[in-house]
Amino acid sequence: MFYCPLPFFEMKALLLRTAEIVINNMLPQEIMLKAYRLMMTGKAMAEIYDANRPICKYVHSTARGHEAIQLATGLQLQPCDYVSPYYRDESMMLGMGHRPYEMMLQLLAKGDDPFTGGRAYYNHPNSRRADRPQIIHQSSATGMQVIPTTGVAQGIQYREEQGLSNYPIPPVVICSLGDGSVTEGEVSEAFQFAVLHQLPIIYLVQDNEWGISVTGDEARTMDAYEYAAGFKGLDRVRVDGSDFAASYQVMEDVINMVRKERRPILVHAKVPLLGHHTSGVRKEWYRTAEDLAKHGINDPGPKLKAALIHTYGVTEDELDKIEAEETVYVSAEFDAAVASPEPDPATVADFVFMPTPATHETGTRTPIGKDKVVMVDAALHAVEEILQDHPNALFYGQDVGKRLGGVFREAATLADKFGDNRVFNTAIQEAYIIGSTVGMSAVGLKPIVEVQFADYIYPGLNQLVTEISKSCYLSCGKFPVSCIIRVPIGAYGGGGPYHSGSVESTLATIKGIKIAYPSNAADIKGLMKAAIMDPNPIVMLEHKGLYWSKVPGTDEAKMVEPDRDYVLPFGKGAIALEASSDAVENGESICVITYGMGVYWAKSAAKRFEGKVEVVDLRTIYPLDEELIYNTVKKHGKCIVLTEEQLRNSFCEALAGRIAQHCFTYLDAPVQTIGAMDLPAVPMNVALEAAMLPNADKVAEKMKWLIEY
Repeated sequence: MFYCPLPFFEMKALLLRTAEIVINNMLPQEIMLKAYRLMMTGKAMAEIYDANRPICKYVHSTARGHEAIQLATGLQLQPCDYVSPYYRDESMMLGMGHRPYEMMLQLLAKGDDPFTGGRAYYNHPNSRRADRPQIIHQSSATGMQVIPTTGVAQGIQYREEQGLSNYPIPPVVICSLGDGSVTEGEVSEAFQFAVLHQLPIIYLVQDNEWGISVTGDEARTMDAYEYAAGFKGLDRVRVDGSDFAASYQVMEDVINMVRKERRPILVHAKVPLLGHHTSGVRKEWYRTAEDLAKHGINDPGPKLKAALIHTYGVTEDELDKIEAEETVYVSAEFDAAVASPEPDPATVADFVFMPTPATHETGTRTPIGKDKVVMVDAALHAVEEILQDHPNALFYGQDVGKRLGGVFREAATLADKFGDNRVFNTAIQEAYIIGSTVGMSAVGLKPIVEVQFADYIYPGLNQLVTEISKSCYLSCGKFPVSCIIRVPIGAYGGGGPYHSGSVESTLATIKGIKIAYPSNAADIKGLMKAAIMDPNPIVMLEHKGLYWSKVPGTDEAKMVEPDRDYVLPFGKGAIALEASSDAVENGESICVITYGMGVYWAKSAAKRFEGKVEVVDLRTIYPLDEELIYNTVKKHGKCIVLTEEQLRNSFCEALAGRIAQHCFTYLDAPVQTIGAMDLPAVPMNVALEAAMLPNADKVAEKMKWLIEY
């Protein structure tokens, strides 16, 4: 048992010396009794689930063994606080006031499940209830919640510093995780950011010495408490997580410290694992009777019962009555949940995205009397105007701060104009850069972040796929992630194998995100303005070769910069080059469907076939302007789909297949595709790069073949 009634800075010093603290004052009896009742609620829930396995058919975990530390936490949180319970934290949910019934609705994947509408596992909650602590979308990927939850703390700090919120009670953020997940690399990224910026977050690590069938001795050389010592500025404390009084008093001190001092701390709670890992991986499959008996000694329920009897004078009959009452109560809750309706299959596609107000092209695209600008400047000016107009917007990523302003100068002067708190550098942490937007968005901010090169987005895909893309859908619209992720993309002449890649096909497989790929200055500004209005996650692919129009043949990417009110909605393609009506009527025309650099290859090649080629610029990969695509293909009967990416299994090939399905009876030739050679990377040497990638000559050769087909 570890507890200290000292002020926290004294407690910390003592902890660092000994990590041993003695309880020397008592909690009020009503708190102890409330905790005991809730422990009996949780126990009855676990028992009824195990007794009704055919009904409780979906995989689930329970809190058995973890109840004390979870209740000690949940009972002390305020509605202004944010918490990320992990999948075993049902007792924390009970402590925060959630009914067994509503939790059971999720257990049984019922339609009235208030968290996910029957779409996610048991105890994967999310909540915006005004009378409870706030819970962002929770995924099953252990450890992945740490970055989004740290992003919540980052967002709260930003709101406090910028005067956007005046919290009557300073919120704290609780991130709950198992000790086994601390070995995840993304947990390290979150810890590093939290201590660097001194965020108001508590990392609650529940250590039961098991990671499914892997023991602590097999998986780690140190526990989470020892590991945390390596993060300078991360305070830490140990507690016996099976002892409710010790846990309550430690969490009380820790929560009060973070409310007051606004800095991070890690709580390492040692707990027994009394139940199964999950209902699908039962304890008897991999644990010995001796191990189970060892863990059983620290069952929080009997320990709390003994304390109530011997220290508080509560009779055993009174406590047995409480247990019996909770058994009856839980049985009634379970029966009600079983009887509740299944989800309506018609709702299965609801909440992939939240509606955006940016549905029509508005504002002035081509103001009179203005000069043309390069694409990178139009993007820079768009972000500057966004920061001016939206106090909740901020911009961060690698090298975007004031010293450099982006490796392509795409953020030049912004930090000087808006300050280091709104435009700032991060470490090389693509996962944190991307995943933190979940938490930032949850507290009402609009983060604009940048991954320096498309080739380096892969470390962030875990967060993009696991957390961001699913948040709106699995929270039934409560937590859409409103963010803009800027990604410089594509080859630009000798950039080499790690700075020239294309990733749109990878991104296009991720459902729940929107993807823009503008080809000129006017489009990038209009799309950026639509993105800031959109409540959903936006990936903005910005071609490096078009940024400055330095690549031969891309001068038309320069355009008159639109006014600040110009909005170009997603899902609206454009005719970049129109074929002549005579060529269409005579059956001599073809169309090219493309985007990005492909627009300029196609337009250059089309000069050799005067009036016979129509070029469609998609402008956004998702949503896709399928109406424009299909109408254009039907108009011409012959089609090329052009991409810079390696061709095989690409977005381009998928689109060609879709065109063939929808336009088959209108086609006069097979749909053609052009892309880069199927090589693992873009070579450094410019001659090798040119051999790999499409260009105007290669496109013209395909055009000639198709026109003559």
